[in-house]
Amino acid sequence: MDENVPSVVNEIGAIKITDEVVAIIAGIAAIEVPGVTSMSGGIAGGIAEALGRKNLSKGVKVEVGEKEAAIDLYIIVEYGFRIPDVAWTIQEKVKQTVEDMTGLNVVEVNIHIQGVNIEREHKKELIEEQTKSK
Repeated sequence: MDENVPSVVNEIGAIKITDEVVAIIAGIAAIEVPGVTSMSGGIAGGIAEALGRKNLSKGVKVEVGEKEAAIDLYIIVEYGFRIPDVAWTIQEKVKQTVEDMTGLNVVEVNIHIQGVNIEREHKKELIEEQTKSK
Protein backbone atom coordinates (compact mmCIF):
# COMPACT_ATOMS: atom_id res chain seq x y z
CA MET A 1 0.00 0.00 0.00
CA ASP A 2 2.81 2.44 0.83
CA GLU A 3 4.36 2.11 -2.63
CA ASN A 4 1.25 3.59 -4.28
CA VAL A 5 1.06 6.65 -2.03
CA PRO A 6 2.56 9.74 -3.67
CA SER A 7 5.13 11.52 -1.58
CA VAL A 8 7.09 14.74 -1.51
CA VAL A 9 10.63 14.46 -0.27
CA ASN A 10 12.46 17.45 1.15
CA GLU A 11 15.62 17.91 3.23
CA ILE A 12 13.81 16.92 6.44
CA GLY A 13 11.91 13.86 5.20
CA ALA A 14 8.94 12.67 3.15
CA ILE A 15 5.31 13.80 3.15
CA LYS A 16 2.77 11.20 2.05
CA ILE A 17 -0.93 11.91 1.49
CA THR A 18 -3.20 8.89 1.03
CA ASP A 19 -6.29 8.75 -1.18
CA GLU A 20 -8.40 8.37 1.97
CA VAL A 21 -7.18 11.71 3.36
CA VAL A 22 -8.02 13.51 0.11
CA ALA A 23 -11.44 11.80 0.08
CA ILE A 24 -12.20 12.93 3.64
CA ILE A 25 -11.20 16.53 2.86
CA ALA A 26 -13.34 16.53 -0.30
CA GLY A 27 -16.33 14.95 1.48
CA ILE A 28 -16.31 17.46 4.33
CA ALA A 29 -15.97 20.39 1.91
CA ALA A 30 -18.88 19.11 -0.22
CA ILE A 31 -21.27 18.51 2.66
CA GLU A 32 -20.78 22.13 3.83
CA VAL A 33 -22.31 23.47 0.59
CA PRO A 34 -25.92 24.66 0.98
CA GLY A 35 -28.29 22.33 -0.87
CA VAL A 36 -26.27 19.17 -0.24
CA THR A 37 -28.33 16.88 1.97
CA SER A 38 -25.85 14.03 2.17
CA MET A 39 -23.26 12.02 0.33
CA SER A 40 -24.39 8.84 -1.36
CA GLY A 41 -22.25 5.90 -0.34
CA GLY A 42 -22.35 2.42 -1.71
CA ILE A 43 -23.03 -0.75 0.22
CA ALA A 44 -19.71 -0.50 2.10
CA GLY A 45 -20.63 2.95 3.42
CA GLY A 46 -24.00 1.67 4.62
CA ILE A 47 -22.36 -1.25 6.43
CA ALA A 48 -19.84 1.04 8.15
CA GLU A 49 -22.65 3.32 9.34
CA ALA A 50 -24.69 0.35 10.56
CA LEU A 51 -21.69 -0.67 12.66
CA GLY A 52 -21.66 2.79 14.22
CA ARG A 53 -18.64 4.21 12.38
CA LYS A 54 -18.96 7.56 10.66
CA ASN A 55 -17.54 7.26 7.16
CA LEU A 56 -16.22 10.74 6.31
CA SER A 57 -15.24 9.70 2.80
CA LYS A 58 -18.69 8.26 1.97
CA GLY A 59 -19.71 9.08 -1.58
CA VAL A 60 -16.22 10.17 -2.63
CA LYS A 61 -13.87 8.48 -5.07
CA VAL A 62 -10.39 9.93 -5.63
CA GLU A 63 -7.43 9.18 -7.82
CA VAL A 64 -4.24 10.78 -6.57
CA GLY A 65 -1.12 10.99 -8.71
CA GLU A 66 2.27 12.48 -7.91
CA LYS A 67 1.06 16.09 -8.07
CA GLU A 68 -2.55 15.88 -9.25
CA ALA A 69 -5.88 14.57 -8.02
CA ALA A 70 -9.19 13.72 -9.70
CA ILE A 71 -12.28 13.56 -7.51
CA ASP A 72 -15.76 12.05 -8.06
CA LEU A 73 -18.52 13.00 -5.61
CA TYR A 74 -21.87 11.20 -5.31
CA ILE A 75 -24.41 13.47 -3.64
CA ILE A 76 -28.03 13.86 -2.63
CA VAL A 77 -29.43 17.36 -3.26
CA GLU A 78 -32.09 19.02 -1.14
CA TYR A 79 -35.36 19.68 -2.95
CA GLY A 80 -35.78 23.30 -4.03
CA PHE A 81 -32.13 24.01 -4.80
CA ARG A 82 -30.99 24.55 -8.39
CA ILE A 83 -28.85 21.48 -9.13
CA PRO A 84 -26.37 23.11 -11.56
CA ASP A 85 -25.66 25.89 -9.03
CA VAL A 86 -25.13 23.42 -6.19
CA ALA A 87 -22.85 21.26 -8.35
CA TRP A 88 -20.77 24.24 -9.48
CA THR A 89 -20.39 25.47 -5.89
CA ILE A 90 -19.29 21.97 -4.79
CA GLN A 91 -16.72 21.82 -7.58
CA GLU A 92 -15.23 25.20 -6.64
CA LYS A 93 -15.22 24.55 -2.88
CA VAL A 94 -13.78 21.02 -3.12
CA LYS A 95 -11.09 22.09 -5.60
CA GLN A 96 -10.03 25.06 -3.46
CA THR A 97 -10.08 23.14 -0.16
CA VAL A 98 -8.14 20.11 -1.42
CA GLU A 99 -5.55 22.29 -3.15
CA ASP A 100 -5.12 24.51 -0.08
CA MET A 101 -4.79 21.61 2.37
CA THR A 102 -2.70 19.17 0.34
CA GLY A 103 -0.81 21.20 -2.26
CA LEU A 104 -2.08 18.83 -4.96
CA ASN A 105 -3.40 20.23 -8.24
CA VAL A 106 -7.04 19.14 -8.59
CA VAL A 107 -7.56 18.53 -12.31
CA GLU A 108 -11.22 17.54 -12.15
CA VAL A 109 -14.14 17.37 -9.73
CA ASN A 110 -17.00 15.30 -11.15
CA ILE A 111 -20.40 15.60 -9.49
CA HIS A 112 -22.85 12.68 -9.69
CA ILE A 113 -26.35 13.56 -8.47
CA GLN A 114 -27.75 10.37 -6.94
CA GLY A 115 -31.06 11.71 -5.71
CA VAL A 116 -33.17 14.55 -4.36
CA ASN A 117 -34.18 14.69 -0.72
CA ILE A 118 -37.76 15.82 -0.20
CA GLU A 119 -38.54 16.95 3.34
CA ARG A 120 -41.51 15.35 5.08
CA GLU A 121 -43.63 18.50 5.09
CA HIS A 122 -43.04 19.05 1.40
CA LYS A 123 -43.92 15.40 0.73
CA LYS A 124 -47.25 15.90 2.50
CA GLU A 125 -47.98 18.97 0.35
CA LEU A 126 -47.17 17.05 -2.84
CA ILE A 127 -49.41 14.14 -1.81
CA GLU A 128 -52.27 16.53 -0.94
CA GLU A 129 -51.92 18.30 -4.31
CA GLN A 130 -51.94 14.99 -6.19
CA THR A 131 -54.97 13.79 -4.22
CA LYS A 132 -56.91 17.01 -4.93
CA SER A 133 -56.15 16.88 -8.66
CA LYS A 134 -57.56 13.34 -9.02
